[in-house]
Amino acid sequence: MNLSTRQPRPKKCQNTECGTKFIPQRLGQRVCSPACALATKDKHQAPARKAIADRNRREIKARKEKLKSHSDFVKDAEKAVRDYRRTYELSIGSGCISCGKSQAEIQAAQGWKTGGAFDAGHFLGKGARPEHRLEPSNIWLQCKACNAGSSKYARKGLTVSQGFREGLIERIGLEAVEALEADHQPRKYTNDELKAITAEYRAKLRELKKRTA
Repeated sequence: MNLSTRQPRPKKCQNTECGTKFIPQRLGQRVCSPACALATKDKHQAPARKAIADRNRREIKARKEKLKSHSDFVKDAEKAVRDYRRTYELSIGSGCISCGKSQAEIQAAQGWKTGGAFDAGHFLGKGARPEHRLEPSNIWLQCKACNAGSSKYARKGLTVSQGFREGLIERIGLEAVEALEADHQPRKYTNDELKAITAEYRAKLRELKKRTA
């Protein structure tokens, strides 16, 4: 038979409510009739709209990345590390590193606070000791009050910072705490290194949430 006169093979109508077999009259025809074309219009438009929206979001994200300063990348990395440390400490049942109160006690007293009762606090303040800003061993679970500097729940006879040190010694030992305090080595991160830290700790947080779900 001459190829130019060969009849197209029957196709099944892509309207799932129809399913009729038909002979396509044009290239790319997927449905048997105008009625079925209308019936499947929204079905095909929804994925197309989603694809366009996803592409637009990616483009906006890329533009925002280009506008970010070094300080913005530092903040992103710090938030990623803090979010992970906070969630990890909560997942293993830790209490507040400063006042020593349990999660149940803190939740009962401070659970009403915006953002919850718990923060991730720095032992060595990021203002005075910026070299430890992204150091996980310098970031621990604190109740909102202690992280804000309130002595309301402080350990007896101690300030919040002194209580933090006592709590940290209980967790990792005096030698490790003194080593942390003695470390003044500057940390100079490139933007790419900061982005890598952000990605690493966001991935760790996702994995932790999967394991504890």
